[in-house]
Amino acid sequence: MSRHESMVRLRHMLDHAREAVAIAKGKTRDDLHTDRILNLALVRLLEIVGEAASRTLLDERAQHSDIPWAQIIGLRNRLIHGYDSVDFEILWQIVNHDLPNLIVKLEQIVSSA
Repeated sequence: MSRHESMVRLRHMLDHAREAVAIAKGKTRDDLHTDRILNLALVRLLEIVGEAASRTLLDERAQHSDIPWAQIIGLRNRLIHGYDSVDFEILWQIVNHDLPNLIVKLEQIVSSA
């Protein structure tokens, strides 16, 4: 994989993280139980963030060690393989607390490329 392809993956992470935050805006934690479309959308967007993270170059990951790569990729694996036991409290915390910080870091990387 080339550096260009790795940057494309970082942009995918950024775009899908932004979309998850935007979709959750104005919603509540309880909406995850009552709004099936919200639930499915957030899970899928986080799966894509994790998949894109897993496809970035190892050198790129090492260069940006402040990004929790293992946790992002691990979340993707948990969502895919543990689809029947997703903890919506954790999912909500990730979308509302972790993704905004990730977005800032990804914006810095992408803008400097």
